[in-house]
Amino acid sequence: MGRPPSTAERRAAFRAILAGNACIHPASVHDPIAGRIAADLGFEAAMFAGSVASLTVLGAPDIIVLTLSEFADQARRICRGGAPPLMVDADHGYGNALNVMRTVEELETAGIAALTIEDTDLPRGHGVAEPGLLSLEAGLGKMRAAVAAREDKGLVVVARTSALNLVSLDEAVRRAKAYATCGADALFFTGVNDWEQLAAIQAVAGGLPIILGGTPPKMADKPRLAANGVRVALQGHQPFAAAVAAIHATLKALRDGTPPADLQGIAPPALMKQVTREADYAAWTRDFL
Repeated sequence: MGRPPSTAERRAAFRAILAGNACIHPASVHDPIAGRIAADLGFEAAMFAGSVASLTVLGAPDIIVLTLSEFADQARRICRGGAPPLMVDADHGYGNALNVMRTVEELETAGIAALTIEDTDLPRGHGVAEPGLLSLEAGLGKMRAAVAAREDKGLVVVARTSALNLVSLDEAVRRAKAYATCGADALFFTGVNDWEQLAAIQAVAGGLPIILGGTPPKMADKPRLAANGVRVALQGHQPFAAAVAAIHATLKALRDGTPPADLQGIAPPALMKQVTREADYAAWTRDFL
């Protein structure tokens, strides 16, 4: 298969997506094999979510118990494996604004193309039923810290807000307008449910590209999303759930007595050789051993 693009090339490719006129759906990936499959299938970019990281690394729900080092290590493995330009969900930056700086340093070193920092007040405090938002001032502090911490200007820093989910459209608009001035390269929103909300956000985004953390079926229109400033729209993280279902079904079949030769849904040898890059390793063995 040959060498994958360099970190610099992948960062440039992600910036080209943001600077373009189209909206793309990234591949949700969780490990090096998933990243390679995404690359082989031609996905322009990939996404490594905090929720998927918690499931993959800890087998735990998305309640912010994963550590920065655990998250960065898995992101590094995905990048090393040859994934498309990788955007990661760095959650709240694993602490305050100074922790955000450390988060950017670690993830930049891991080889990612882009990261999001959000303004949700995490981890959830004692006796708090649902997380809220940081103050706008604290949110801006985190976004500015993230921009200041990167060494490679090719790394994309994305300011993310959950204001539309947790408060109101007015608050989402207020924060979008503020975050558009903090030096971030793009704005990320969750909870956008109709075109009117998206138009209101785009009107104050200062021309920055918009990333959406999912859209309802009525907004599944990539050309119209692109016309409204959206360059990346997530579709969820079904691939990991599909992998869980496949492993469960296979192990259950074995436990129930199905002979290995009769198992269904097993990747054929040719696919396994492709995703493990067996030909590359064979060539390196001939050349260097």
